[in-house]
Amino acid sequence: MLVDQLVETLRIDGERLAGAAERAGLDATVPTCPGWRVTDLVRHIGGVHRWATAHVVEQRRNPFGPDDERGFFTAPDDDGLLDWFRDGHRALTVALGAADPRLDCWTFLPAGSPLEFWARRQAHETAIHRADAESAIGARPQWRPEFAANGVDEILNCFFQRRPERLAADPPRSVSLRATDIEQSWTIRMERDRLYVDAGHRSADLDLSGPVSLLYLLLWNRTGTEDLTVDGDPEVWESWRNRATITWS
Repeated sequence: MLVDQLVETLRIDGERLAGAAERAGLDATVPTCPGWRVTDLVRHIGGVHRWATAHVVEQRRNPFGPDDERGFFTAPDDDGLLDWFRDGHRALTVALGAADPRLDCWTFLPAGSPLEFWARRQAHETAIHRADAESAIGARPQWRPEFAANGVDEILNCFFQRRPERLAADPPRSVSLRATDIEQSWTIRMERDRLYVDAGHRSADLDLSGPVSLLYLLLWNRTGTEDLTVDGDPEVWESWRNRATITWS
């Protein structure tokens, strides 16, 4: 996806996140994030937006240390929390929209450029947390298939490839994910040495198919397989979920 498309999705999802949070109320529980209330969710994503904006605006070559990071998450009391979130979200979209395509700064996942990385990562960070906010009002979002497929690619081919040995399995296990609203499929292979991800459909122990937005939410553990077409051994998915956690190092 193009950077401007990612930034536009970021803008829309941030606005919808705030709207859902306002409708739910800050004391509401977040079903997709056990133990969190809406206020915790808003504080988290508002801090992440400020953290990301600082990397882009300051063109930082190194990540912030823990003490500096904490400052981005210093938020007002609940009365001003949504305004604080909206201000940070707006600043991020402006920073990304105005950034030089040749921006050179720190990143932590592969991308075509640092600008593409920050636009993509923040668009997906915000999209998934929009889903969290909407879970508090009993709703579930859908995205343009191209965006959701981009998110599946990011989690499978970027996040989980940071330490692919963590997703090894003996005996090996495999899962095929097939989108029904876009011509795209992925095959996950948990081999004895590491994780492998193949583009396209391959014979697998478990086949899961459905709208790509559901596959996207599934990989982020925001939904289960109940709304997908399941063919094969469902225990393979539990094996995957027991191993597949996001790590930053």
